Amino acid sequence: MIIVKEVTTKKGLKTFVKFPFSLYKGSKYWVPPIIKQELETFNKDKNPIFKDAEASFFLAYKGKEVVGRIAAIVNWLEVDKQQIKKMRFGWFDFIDDFEVSKALLETIENIGRNHKLKYAEGPVGFSNLDKVGVMTEGFDSIAPMITWYNHPYYVNHYKKHDYVIEKEYSESKFPFKNVKPETFKKAQELIKRRYKLKSLKFSKTEEVMPYADKMFDLFNESYASLSSFVEITDIQKEYFKKKFISFVNPEYIKFVVDENDKLIGFAIVMPRFAEALQKANGKLFPFGFRHILKAKKNSKDVIFYLIGIHPEYQNKGVHAVIFNEYYETFTEKGIKNCYRTPELEDNEAIHKIWKHFDPVVYKRRKTFRKDL
Repeated sequence: MIIVKEVTTKKGLKTFVKFPFSLYKGSKYWVPPIIKQELETFNKDKNPIFKDAEASFFLAYKGKEVVGRIAAIVNWLEVDKQQIKKMRFGWFDFIDDFEVSKALLETIENIGRNHKLKYAEGPVGFSNLDKVGVMTEGFDSIAPMITWYNHPYYVNHYKKHDYVIEKEYSESKFPFKNVKPETFKKAQELIKRRYKLKSLKFSKTEEVMPYADKMFDLFNESYASLSSFVEITDIQKEYFKKKFISFVNPEYIKFVVDENDKLIGFAIVMPRFAEALQKANGKLFPFGFRHILKAKKNSKDVIFYLIGIHPEYQNKGVHAVIFNEYYETFTEKGIKNCYRTPELEDNEAIHKIWKHFDPVVYKRRKTFRKDL
């Protein structure tokens, strides 16, 4: 018999966070989160998302053994402001037992019905800066730190419980040697002159901070048209600045401004931390921090985390300016491979930006939905 219990204590929340460590023990491809950071994500006193969202966390037990987990999330900005009556769920992990996954999904479905929501969708996080999607292809490659990894059997559980595909994402990669500067070098000079643009370079994290709020504002503007978008509020900006910016080499943050110093384009690239996080195994101390700092300084693989162009400048080639900046930085640092985070399959604009680099899709993932 499967018993589902809501997590109500700090000890229970730690059990929730640590469950995948046993589920994926020995996996060459799963990348463990930093336990302390994961706990802070779920801490209602530390994560400002809880001012606009609520979440409940559940563990499934078979006898005394934990056999699954799920987070039930309602983002009220989405539900009330956008009128998208969605019951979100994420951090959904389970052994290969249909009764376990069924019990967990029925738990979040009942919460959705109690809130008079129309459908459930997952796996998703609280917002667009969280992880998304269950992996459907690419199980034999290591996961980046910014995505979920899962066993191949997960997909069968969604289908078994009458969930259907809602959104499809792909992740691609290309060797840096594929980048031919002639595809953007001349164009970016012309674009800068035509629109009176300039690029900003950073060498210290504190130099980035005065522009960080503007970057999140531009993120809201440039991604607003996507079907999955929920805006980032002012209070969330402060949280994300502390959570993300310190992880990023300042020279990997590129901004483009107009003649009035208005931000019209940005991109964030991160070193690939996957192997370092595997060595850390969820803990920053005593040695995890050292592995992460070493990767930050020396990694020859990078992940394109975010790129955003102001709607007025989309389709005007501003990405060529950004690519030129990265080309110079990556050449100097000897970068070998470039990876991209999950991108919606129907986001044609973003796919066109990368086409000259001959990217190869190496992972696919999906979210699933069920009408309530």
